[in-house]
This record gives sequence, C-alpha cells and structure tokens, in this order.
Amino acid sequence: MKYIIANWKMNLGIRESVALARGTLHALQGKEKVPEVVVCPSFTALAEVRKTLSRTRMFLGAQNVGPGRAGAFTGEVGVSQLEDIGCTFAIVGHSERRSLGETDSTIGKKLAGLYETGNITPILCVGESKDVRDAGEAEKFVKKELKDALSGLKIGRRRKLLIAYEPLWAIGTGKPASVLEIVPMQEMIRKVVTDITGVDGADLAVLYGGSVDTENAYGFLREPSIDGLLVGGASLKIHDIHAIIESACEVMTAQESL
Repeated sequence: MKYIIANWKMNLGIRESVALARGTLHALQGKEKVPEVVVCPSFTALAEVRKTLSRTRMFLGAQNVGPGRAGAFTGEVGVSQLEDIGCTFAIVGHSERRSLGETDSTIGKKLAGLYETGNITPILCVGESKDVRDAGEAEKFVKKELKDALSGLKIGRRRKLLIAYEPLWAIGTGKPASVLEIVPMQEMIRKVVTDITGVDGADLAVLYGGSVDTENAYGFLREPSIDGLLVGGASLKIHDIHAIIESACEVMTAQESL
C-alpha cells in the first residue's frame, strides 16, 4: 500500500476546501489500484469536506490534535471531537508545530490520546535541521525524536502508525532530500519504531515529505522503503495532486506485477 497525505495547512476556506476535495476525488475515478489518499483541511472545513468524502475511497485527516480526548484545553480540538467529525487520520508533531514550541512530551501525550480510541491513525512527523544534517547527526537526532515520542506508548493490536520523515531543510524550499539521503533514514526509522512499539509489517508505514512535487513523486514512490508521501504546497494545485496520485497508482500497479 502507498499513502498520499495532502496537508493543506492554513490556506483554504470552506468552499475552496470542498472544491479541492471534489477535484482530488476525480483522480481516483476509473482506477482499480489506488493509494490511500488522505486530505487534511483546516479545522473549520472538516465538517463540509467530510460530506464530500462520504462513501468514497478517500479519507479525512486533521492537521493537529489536542492533548486529550476532551476537557479544559482552551483553543484545542480533542480526539473525541475529531472522531465525531469523521477523521480517521491526524498529523502529530509537524515541524511547523514544533517551531511554535510543541515538545516531544506534548507529542507523546497526543499520540497516547489517539491510541485510546480505535478510530484515528496518527501520522507522526520527524526530521532534522540543516545544521544537524551538516554535522552528521541526522540519524541520532531523528532516533531521539522517535524514542521521546513513542517510548511507553501503548499501541493496541492491529493499530496502524504512520511516520513521516520531513527534514526541515527540505520543507517548502524546493530542494527535496535525495533518495540516497532518504532511504537509509527510512530504514533506520522502521527498525527503531518496531523495536520501541512492536508495530511492523502492514501496520507501519514510513513516508517522506519535503518539497514533494510532480517531478520527484514517482522517483520517491518507486522505492520499496518509501510507503508514501506527505504533500504540502503541491496538494493545493489540482493538476499537481492528480499527477502525484497517478504516479502512486502506476507504481502500485507495476510493483504488484513483479
């Protein structure tokens, strides 16, 4: 299975989000083998986008989640509220949240809250800065992020976990990581996560994100160790997201025939 996660960030209003969701759906029409496509609108558009996705092959995700199911957390959106609105995925620990002060401890609490329910799969984001990469400390840094977020986490049987490797130096820069940089990191992430949580096989997916576009998507997706893509800016352009989904369909069809 391949995953395409469309993170629309804080860019679209409700009408625009519904229109983009409808347009993205067209990319799946007439195709037998398709990736799991997850669209992540702003909180304000979740309810309306859910209506558009009802009884389709696409999934609804949240860009963030509060630290618990419900309670006295002004300004947060809890797990139970996301369940109620129909989300089945939630991004946790995105670098843009971390840059605002979100800590590994907070991220761990969010993951714990998600695993108290059986309905929402986390997409945990990890990744190093350019300075860390240049110092040769990238794997050490990402390994610590994983351990701090996942250690002690109780993940029930048959629960999925998605990890998105997003190097900070590649996000929004137009300069994605190379396959030679990504694959060793993906393999390390898979081993560390399995060692910590016991989650492996089809229940664990390791994605890449960071300046993903129509030119590089196929090259990333054809790598067996890259289970999918977390797409930012390109997911806002209907022709681009169609091309990225098409790349995933082609790769999945080709790999199935091997």
